[in-house]
Amino acid sequence: MSREYPIIAVTGSSGAGTTTVKRTFERMFAREDVHAAFVDGDAFHRYTREELGRIFREEPERKDELSHFAVEANLLEELETLFHEYGEGGSGTYRHYIHAEDKQMIEAGYRVGTFTEWQPLPYGTDLLFYEGLHGGLVTPEHDIARHVDLLVGVAPTMNLEWIQKIDRDTKLRGYSQEAVIDTILGRMGDYVRYIQPQFSRTHINFQRVPTVDTSNPFEVQDIPTDAESFAVIRFRDPATVDFPYLLAMIQDAFMSRPHTLVVPGARVSLAMELILGPLVRHLLAQRRFR
Repeated sequence: MSREYPIIAVTGSSGAGTTTVKRTFERMFAREDVHAAFVDGDAFHRYTREELGRIFREEPERKDELSHFAVEANLLEELETLFHEYGEGGSGTYRHYIHAEDKQMIEAGYRVGTFTEWQPLPYGTDLLFYEGLHGGLVTPEHDIARHVDLLVGVAPTMNLEWIQKIDRDTKLRGYSQEAVIDTILGRMGDYVRYIQPQFSRTHINFQRVPTVDTSNPFEVQDIPTDAESFAVIRFRDPATVDFPYLLAMIQDAFMSRPHTLVVPGARVSLAMELILGPLVRHLLAQRRFR
């Protein structure tokens, strides 16, 4: 039975490309007149950047266990509570984490690496949209995935994911390449424990695969363009997908397995619109109005 207030979650590692998928949903929501409550997964980190830096200085042995992927470094109980409350009644409490690219928030006086105050979600929204690290997380203590009506995974090939993170964090967030590489290596265990298993729970995965050499992701290089990549799109339930329609609408697309569609990189936005649009409309059509 569908919830009155659906939840859509886009999950993936930092630098994986979840923001690109979020923008596709934003365009879709604007076109369909859907009023969404947007929640940033980074807002559920447990520590500010300053607090985390102090912990690492005073207890350097904890650096690896407190990566942003780790359960211990996040307020997962608060995230699960938000999902539960929203699914039941369209309400909940959230906040925002300040990134270097949040120019308006910085101009308003917030510092990078801090949080806004907790506040109620906007009233009267049609659905909740989450973008972050833990939308499909399941642990012995938490089952966040069970609250999500549409779970979308974004997982480029590993080397491409690292290239994209290095590019973003050096150009937009002011980190040195060495610092970004140290972060990638230090949290690899948490990536395997907490991030990768989520992609087996998603309804749809979008995986970007480059057609250029990315064998050494730690060498400075440009991110492969759309024209230099493909998207591998895996559906958990292929029986619900109209593959002949998608193949007819997306030039040069093909199926590599019964549940997998491969799309040229330049046509990924079109593919996302064609695939995700009907799913959003179905979720809203199934709402239980009281």
